Amino acid sequence: MNRNRWIMVALVLLIGAALYGNSGKGLLSFLKASDKSEATLNQTSESLIAIAAQGAPKPGTLSPEFSLVGLDGKTYQVGGKRDKPLLINFWASWCDPCKEEAPDLVALANKYSNQLDVYGVNVTMYDKLDNVEKFVEQYGYTFPVLLDEKEEVFRKFNGAAFPTNVLVDKDGVIQDLIIGILPADELEAKLKKLLD
Repeated sequence: MNRNRWIMVALVLLIGAALYGNSGKGLLSFLKASDKSEATLNQTSESLIAIAAQGAPKPGTLSPEFSLVGLDGKTYQVGGKRDKPLLINFWASWCDPCKEEAPDLVALANKYSNQLDVYGVNVTMYDKLDNVEKFVEQYGYTFPVLLDEKEEVFRKFNGAAFPTNVLVDKDGVIQDLIIGILPADELEAKLKKLLD
């Protein structure tokens, strides 16, 4: 249900952009395309994610600064130089790809705990705290889980989909931005590159 809501929001934004940019010329072709198969719908939603990601902070730029409270009651800050590189994982408890990715994140966080910080940022505006706590317990998260209650931080990264992973080096510079999940070995390869 929530995935459909995201797709509908993206489609409404696309219609609005088409109407604004083309004075309605693009609307007819968009409506004709809406009768396509599920594969076309998936392609459309992937294209919308790509369009939304265009405004996201880019690799090679400083990470947006933010401060959030974690489930443990501590405040965590991001921005500027750090002791270790950082993986920021934006997620929601209802997100099936987040569930699929969770065991890999836990394994990688544990494997590289001496070299890497991992912050799981739950976009709580779209979630329920009880579900967040159950998710963290079910998947055995050992890294801090921060609560983005008003979606302010997710917006700073121009969040388009869950999960979104951001790799930040020790200088506070974004090295990679990953929308969606990667196989564990591909994510680990990106982490190793970040740690070099």
